[in-house]
Amino acid sequence: MGARVGRGRSVPVEADITRFADCHRAGHGGRWPPYDGAMADKPQWLIREDASIPVLVALVLRQALGVRSPLDLPGLRDLPLRAADAPDAAPALEGQWRDYWDMTVEPRAHRSEVPLELIEGFDTLVALPASGAEELSTAVGPFAASALRYARAAHDRYLSSMKSHTGGDAYRAYASAIAEFERDIGRRAHSFELNVQVLPLTQRGVWWIGDLTVAVTDGLRRDIVAFDTAIRPVIAELA
Repeated sequence: MGARVGRGRSVPVEADITRFADCHRAGHGGRWPPYDGAMADKPQWLIREDASIPVLVALVLRQALGVRSPLDLPGLRDLPLRAADAPDAAPALEGQWRDYWDMTVEPRAHRSEVPLELIEGFDTLVALPASGAEELSTAVGPFAASALRYARAAHDRYLSSMKSHTGGDAYRAYASAIAEFERDIGRRAHSFELNVQVLPLTQRGVWWIGDLTVAVTDGLRRDIVAFDTAIRPVIAELA
């Protein structure tokens, strides 16, 4: 794994994380609330975990259109296989999808230089540049219903799974990883920001998909011991 990441000030990990127990979709827009590691008069770190519906939609479209980028990121499970002789996406289409992907994963870091337009059939979940994304805008239309159905179902499974496997306390693993890092390195962790997308990928692992964002396979996230081991190198790189 490797990505350019920011550095910051140090922060303790003794912050109370039990307040995230029993969080639910209605209260937090379908997302686990971020753990900001905050204590009074102390530096901060921020972790957001989700199975974002826009990210899932983008990945469904990636497979449907034959986009290969990002090259090392596995595909999604339980999607129809493309025909063996189906062509890959043309370079222009792939480039437009990649720009859309970057804006979807880290929208604050990848702002469009032109106005965005909502794409019909995707509710408010897909917005593409009004100019420069014509091929992508045309190509995604036939996949709107299936992409939304898959993404919403996967998001709901994530919420249900995290409650059953973590007791509602999704951030204990991160606090544990930071504490272990601090013990190993002999100092407090620098403050940092991390976004974690928990996705139904075909391979088990962790992949950088943005400067401050990783994707982790859902099965790995549910395995408390394995996830603790897998997330430590990410924490070490940022902290």
